Amino acid sequence: MEQARDFLEECEALAAVLADCPDSDFQKATQFKGWTINDVLVHLQYWNRAADLSVTDPDTFSAELAQLMGAFADGSLRAYENGMIPERGRELLFLWQTLYRDMAGRWAKLDPKLRVKWAGPEMSVRSSMTARQMETWAHGQEIFDLLGAERKETDRIRNIVILGVNTFGWTFKVRGWDIPEQMPHLSLVLPSGKTDTFGEPSDAGSITGSAVEFAQVVTQTRNIADTDLLVDGPVATKWMHNAQCFAGPPEEPPTPGSRFRQTG
Repeated sequence: MEQARDFLEECEALAAVLADCPDSDFQKATQFKGWTINDVLVHLQYWNRAADLSVTDPDTFSAELAQLMGAFADGSLRAYENGMIPERGRELLFLWQTLYRDMAGRWAKLDPKLRVKWAGPEMSVRSSMTARQMETWAHGQEIFDLLGAERKETDRIRNIVILGVNTFGWTFKVRGWDIPEQMPHLSLVLPSGKTDTFGEPSDAGSITGSAVEFAQVVTQTRNIADTDLLVDGPVATKWMHNAQCFAGPPEEPPTPGSRFRQTG
C-alpha cells in the first residue's frame, strides 16, 4: 500500500526537523490555537494509535472511542488526549517515532480496501493511512512555522490534494449549506512540476496554482488570502474561503496573515 510509505516519509520529514531541538522547544506554543510541540505530538500519537487499534483490536478501539466522545462532548478533549499520553519532550518524540515506523511496515501489507471502524463512518485502511498522512502534514506545518524551517515538499502531497477534492461536498454539508451540483475545475502543479487536474470546466469556476498551497487551504494551515492560488467563480470562492478536509464540526480557517513561517 503506497499510502503507508507516504505516511512514513511524512512522519520522518517532521521527525527530522525535531531531531536537534532542545527540550525547551517542545514547550513552545505554535500559531495553531496555542498548541505546543508537545501537544501536537500527543495528538498525532493518540490518533495514530487509535487508527492502529481499529485494525488490530476493534473492540478496544470502540471502547476508547466512547470515552473520547464523552471528553469531546464536555469540552475536555485536549485534557483527555494529554492524560492518555504522559510522555513529553524527547521521550514523546521517541514514542511517536516507534509507533509510526512499526505501523507503516505492518500497514503496507494490508489489503487497501479492508474496512475499519472510525470516529465517523467506517473507512478503508487506504483512506485511514491518507488521513494519518494529512494530519501529520497539517500539524507538522505549525511546527515547521514555529521553528522557521522550510519543509521540502514532494509529490506525496497528491494524497492530501485528493482528500481535499473528495471532501468538496463536506465543506458545504458540515455547515448546513446546499452542496453545489458541480465542483470547480482544478489545475494544480505538484512539487515535481507535473500538473494534476480535477473536475470539468463549468460555471462552478476554477482554482489554479500550487498543489501545496491548495493542500494548505483545505487543511486550514493557511488562509486563501495568504496563497497565490487563482480562484474564479462563486462556488470556487465559497469553497476556498471555508474549505475543510477533516471531520468534526465546522472550523473557521485561520485569519489572513496569522499563519506563517517565523524567522529570527
